[in-house]
Amino acid sequence: MARLLTKVTPKIFVELGCRRRSGWVRRQHATERDLTMSTDKNVTTNLIEVLEDGAKGFASAADRLKETDRPDLAVKFAEFSTQRAQFSAELEKMAAAYGDDIEEDGSIKATVHRAWMAVKDTLSGSDPEGVLDAAEQGEDYAVDAYEEALKQEISIDLRTTVQRQFADVKATHDQVRALRNAHS
Repeated sequence: MARLLTKVTPKIFVELGCRRRSGWVRRQHATERDLTMSTDKNVTTNLIEVLEDGAKGFASAADRLKETDRPDLAVKFAEFSTQRAQFSAELEKMAAAYGDDIEEDGSIKATVHRAWMAVKDTLSGSDPEGVLDAAEQGEDYAVDAYEEALKQEISIDLRTTVQRQFADVKATHDQVRALRNAHS
């Protein structure tokens, strides 16, 4: 009967084999690089979902703000939407270079957030204050996702890209917060 034994030591390996009198027979090795690449795919998938959700959210907010007394916010939010789409494309390109196939349906949590934003929008009549509140909540989610990604054991190339993007995501978060505070 085949059994699976996973052991983590300074030399990480995965053993697949069958039980013999002498112990486990090692048949396949996974290197630290293999495990990092798996983590890279998970982190990349999550960030792409967050970025796609952000691009959709900012585009939707920009559309709602065009007809308000703050069309300048619509322009700014359209820029933020473009930024998120560019970041997503950059991560997709990195994933493709590693041979990863990333599906991008968006996260359930972000879909619920956009639905809540639509309900809030209906109740508040697309007022800039409500849109800015919802946008800041979305930005809190994006910042959390990047912070979580940077806690993971990811490849150097991905870490460099995530750190650079995180600086811009954090700056956007701070801009949205400042706009919200100024409008309140």
